[in-house]
Amino acid sequence: MKFTLSRPIARVAALLAVASLTVAACGSTGSDSTGSVSTGSDSTGSEVTLLTYDSFPQSGTSVNEALDAFSARTGIKVTILSAGDTGTMISKAVLTSGNPEGDVLWGVDQTFLTQALDGQVFAPIPALVGVSAIDMTLREGTPEELVVPVNFGDVCINYDIGWFTERGLPVPQELSDLTDPIYAGQLVVQNPATSSPGLAMLLATVATFGETGWIQWWEQMAANGIQVTNGWTEAYYERFTWAGGGEQPMVVSYGSSPPAEVLFAEPARDDAPTAVIENSCFRQVEFAGVLRGTSEPEAAQQLLEFLISEEFQAELALNLFVFPANSQVDLPEVFTAHAIIPANPLRVDPELIQQRRSEWIEEWTARVLR
Repeated sequence: MKFTLSRPIARVAALLAVASLTVAACGSTGSDSTGSVSTGSDSTGSEVTLLTYDSFPQSGTSVNEALDAFSARTGIKVTILSAGDTGTMISKAVLTSGNPEGDVLWGVDQTFLTQALDGQVFAPIPALVGVSAIDMTLREGTPEELVVPVNFGDVCINYDIGWFTERGLPVPQELSDLTDPIYAGQLVVQNPATSSPGLAMLLATVATFGETGWIQWWEQMAANGIQVTNGWTEAYYERFTWAGGGEQPMVVSYGSSPPAEVLFAEPARDDAPTAVIENSCFRQVEFAGVLRGTSEPEAAQQLLEFLISEEFQAELALNLFVFPANSQVDLPEVFTAHAIIPANPLRVDPELIQQRRSEWIEEWTARVLR
């Protein structure tokens, strides 16, 4: 029996608290060995709202316990406000720029970051004490005075190991391999107009084949029987052979899907039944920043500092199924054993994504859903 999650693995809190850690709510006025945030000024009694996407855990996980510990230590109450999916969240943030719904925004990825920057969503932030621990290769030229990377993950083609083994069929190693007739009808993807991983897969092909070659690849895939769903849940839990008993042994999912399959397996298992095609992986990086117009700039700054601390970042893998941006955080064993972080993930310049996203989606729709 497979694990069951209700939203995309890379952005969903675990349905059960899978390794809740006891976080000491002790007073602190400086950075300590646990990575606790430095509290440079007294914001006791302040209230701040963390604006985020709807799959950020609202309660019951060690992420929420860490936020509670921050509140106990600093006297700053943190309220989580869900604003829909990432696209909806950023659209709302742009419309309310200067008069925001919250104080700190978590979770804008590079496919929407330029939209947020153009909309003047973020306020300038002083240099963060903990920023030296953040993997700066995740920045991709983003303005460090406005946003900081908080996590990353990879959208990859996942495959059912047993399905390929039983048939003696070689696992494709490159996106170009998938146009071979031996893989006809075996891949299910999501519509990039309605799905974040679907958009990431489209961008992966742009990065691989260039601004004209990607169209040819999708045309060939359409002729080779590629399957399309509106969202990740249908693709993974209904169409994928392993998780849904469907007909497609390959699905667009996440690099963190294999460890999740082990973690939530019933009965327990120590081997991953799925794996990823490493050369298909598109890197998604999420950022956080202080919202322009916040009425609590000092408290918002302290919360942002906490969000990049070891204390908070250590909770991300098992709760949001993403990788921490803080390079000093050790990954859980289930991740080190079963997740692959590609050495050369596929990327597309955020400015180019902002300029061409709508055009690319329209082109994809015309070629694949015709």
